[in-house]
Amino acid sequence: MTPGPRNALTDVSGIRVGHAQDMALLSGTTVVLPDEPAVVAVDCRGGGPGTRETDALQPSTLVEVAHAIVFSGGSAHGLEAASGVSAWLNEQGRGFPVGQGMVVPIVPAAILFDLHNGGDKTRMGERTYFELGKAAVAAGAEECPLGNVGAGTGAKCGSLKGGIGSASLVHESGWIVGALAAVNAFGSATLPGRPEFWAWPLERNGEFGNRPPPAPEAELPLDYNFEGPFQELTNTTLAVVAVNAKLSRAQAQRLAIMAQDGLARALRPVHTPFDGDTVFVLATGVQTLSPKNPVADVARLGQMAADCVARAIARGVYEAKTLGRHPGYQQTYPSSS
Repeated sequence: MTPGPRNALTDVSGIRVGHAQDMALLSGTTVVLPDEPAVVAVDCRGGGPGTRETDALQPSTLVEVAHAIVFSGGSAHGLEAASGVSAWLNEQGRGFPVGQGMVVPIVPAAILFDLHNGGDKTRMGERTYFELGKAAVAAGAEECPLGNVGAGTGAKCGSLKGGIGSASLVHESGWIVGALAAVNAFGSATLPGRPEFWAWPLERNGEFGNRPPPAPEAELPLDYNFEGPFQELTNTTLAVVAVNAKLSRAQAQRLAIMAQDGLARALRPVHTPFDGDTVFVLATGVQTLSPKNPVADVARLGQMAADCVARAIARGVYEAKTLGRHPGYQQTYPSSS
């Protein structure tokens, strides 16, 4: 399998991504916007999540689709970005129909903690994230910039700058899977004291530096002692996976569960008490599962999703430049070529 033409979430037709950020505040918002309502599911494994409308995504609930997914910095303040996105969608007449010409947009959201990154937090007002949400959804496009944009603006990953990453895979049968991650992890994306990414075996086309594999004779110092006190009390890596498959919500949730393995392949440690790690899945319904063996298709798509999430995380760190208190990967580990 190979990456799609953009190597991004937007290789899945009908998916757009928009970003908005305040570079003085060092925070921002990212919106994933399907052209049509998409079947949605979620899986949360972090110990410190901050979310909105995720309970409504369970397979036993009424509403089966979402009209946008929102990632935002700002900790709990950032949940207001979803209100801005909802307001914009309502103006466009996009939402769950409730009669008499009214709609209610379904906008699940998750936030990450970026309050101690060196930005001017006095700029944070009552409507800051509301307006960032409106600006991000209005900017939705097929292009997918990476690094210090949107929800990744003020993110960090271990001791390095974090950011927005994305990746995709196209299967010969026509399946397309894309992932976008906002990487703000407590753990590290690189091996201890080394430039190689934990996700290095999954790299495609030199997308995160094309460094040689770690020397097999070198024993990694797997340190289990964390130094405190920590400046970031909570962190969080957020991801959304889009697939062009027609899935039930139960099948989509299985993909979200499998996609969480991508976090474990790319970050160490992961799913800690300090993180709110959450993965969403959007299924656009273009391609139906095989009538002979649909379960095998779900397993294949889940494997593709996990690999795309891992690569998106590594790309988010690789593409993020030095900003605020945190050094960028490429500034810390310059290429020897």
